[in-house]
Amino acid sequence: MAEPAVDRRDPLGLVEGSEGTITGTVVCAAAIASVTGHVDTTGELSVAILGTVAIYWIAHLHASTIGSTLTHGHHPLAAFRHAFWHTLPIAGASVVPLGVLLVTTVFGASLRTAAFTALFATIGLLGVYSYLAGIRAGLDTAGRVASAVAGAALGLLVVLLKMLLH
Repeated sequence: MAEPAVDRRDPLGLVEGSEGTITGTVVCAAAIASVTGHVDTTGELSVAILGTVAIYWIAHLHASTIGSTLTHGHHPLAAFRHAFWHTLPIAGASVVPLGVLLVTTVFGASLRTAAFTALFATIGLLGVYSYLAGIRAGLDTAGRVASAVAGAALGLLVVLLKMLLH
């Protein structure tokens, strides 16, 4: 099976891979919130983020593969190939938060400052994704803003819950 073609109307895969992109972004926020304060270097935090996202991605990849085989009778290899491309946005969602973490560190931010900057970037991304969903749904400006606020609030809630648990 060939790699899916890029839709010029959706070059980042935000429509086709939206569930995975949002899941991966929430997982990044949760990983940053739970690990910050328990690691000593940007490298350790990066590994923790990548490891956490990888675990969630593998879980979704496996669930999607098995679900497709059980529900639709697809051959496991065909189901895996489809699931791989379908769930890849979960892994890809870590690029922006990791990029923010690394760039802020390179510019001299402390680990704590870099981590919180990356964390707020993930919350901002959830707001942007929710705003874009509002556009896609045909909401007026107030509805789009409300959608963005709800998306960011969800990210903030996940962060607060993770911080309370650790």
